[in-house]
Amino acid sequence: MNILIFTNTFTPHVGGVARSVEAFTTEYRKRGHRVLVVAPEFLDMPQNEVDVMRIEAIQNFNASDFSVALPLHSRLTETVDAFQPDIVHSQHPFLLGMTALRLARYRELPLVFTHHTLYEHYTRYVPGDSAALERFAIELATRYANLTDQLFAPSESIRDLLEKRGVTTPIAVVPTGVLLENFAAGDGRAWRRQMEIPEDAFVIGHLGRLAPEKNLEFLAQAVADFVHARPHAHFLVIGAGPSEDAMRQTFADAGAEAQLHNAGILRDQPLADALHAMDVFAFASKSETQGMVLTEAMAAGLPVVALDAPGVREVVKDGKNGRLLQDPTPAAFSAALQWMAELAPGPMRDLRKAALDTAEAFSISRTTDKALAGYASIKARPPAGASEDARDWEDVFSWVETEWEILKGFAGACGAAMSASLSSEKE
Repeated sequence: MNILIFTNTFTPHVGGVARSVEAFTTEYRKRGHRVLVVAPEFLDMPQNEVDVMRIEAIQNFNASDFSVALPLHSRLTETVDAFQPDIVHSQHPFLLGMTALRLARYRELPLVFTHHTLYEHYTRYVPGDSAALERFAIELATRYANLTDQLFAPSESIRDLLEKRGVTTPIAVVPTGVLLENFAAGDGRAWRRQMEIPEDAFVIGHLGRLAPEKNLEFLAQAVADFVHARPHAHFLVIGAGPSEDAMRQTFADAGAEAQLHNAGILRDQPLADALHAMDVFAFASKSETQGMVLTEAMAAGLPVVALDAPGVREVVKDGKNGRLLQDPTPAAFSAALQWMAELAPGPMRDLRKAALDTAEAFSISRTTDKALAGYASIKARPPAGASEDARDWEDVFSWVETEWEILKGFAGACGAAMSASLSSEKE
């Protein structure tokens, strides 16, 4: 099968969608499928990429670490003609996602869309952020989903949410799988020495983009409160982003700055080593659609303390492989960390074993099976017209119809956002 993937984020960008595309692409190719990834340019891109087409893009859009692809793609038609895709898979409802929709409709190819993101949590990166813009983001993603042939939801919680929002396209639950072998072994002791963390310290860890939508102000406060009175406790953070300075300030205000260690962005074996230097993984985001970093942490044998949220509750089972907290307060989070720190060796081993079992259930092999089954479930499109004249007319009609549906989707999303805004003003 030739799989054409459109994504607005890809390596070297660090984020869930980029890692998801990379993981599935690798696994598809292992199984003998061809994959062409269409993605924006990013700074420090890998050299000599195979079957990756880069689109010119605006770098660091609105002071973020995202790239925004420009609308004109002069080489795309020629590249796709040569690739001859069997299926188109869009990772976003906008930018290159719109290109994916146009291309799939024009070429009569099945279109799959993975609803990776709760886009209303990311409107802060767009000028004019408001409640109306949040509603627009929800409506746009919903209407886009209903123009596709098959929807992948990364978790049961997101599937249920999308159905409540009015998605009628068939939905399959397909999480991003974890590459177990990437996290199974690591030299945690050496990493502690490198970060100047005592060998006998209780180390709380976190991995991810350090951005406001990840609820890092809460997490930093909860962990700083915990380590402040416990000199043997340390916080090891893997990642980078706009919230890094605020996290450092929170620890400085708590008098615990020396107990915060930021390793920056890590990949491959250094990432595994850093995870194995931790005793417990801490996670407070409520904007996720799946617990991707949670399964990666569990693949390293780490129990997790997390706030209950969509995509998290499918992974963290309270008292089994970690703690899933219903009380979203720093005090409750700190108490859960204390519970972990006081566990006897036997119960802690049980938590670690359950974490490894959870990671196995979310392995990339298993989730790829689900993705390929989703591809196979899409009904074949009707055959093209017999005559060349009829084919030309169908091409024009298909183009007009697709553009009209895109415009209707935008107009409908705008209308819903404006109606919500006017209703709130009347209240």
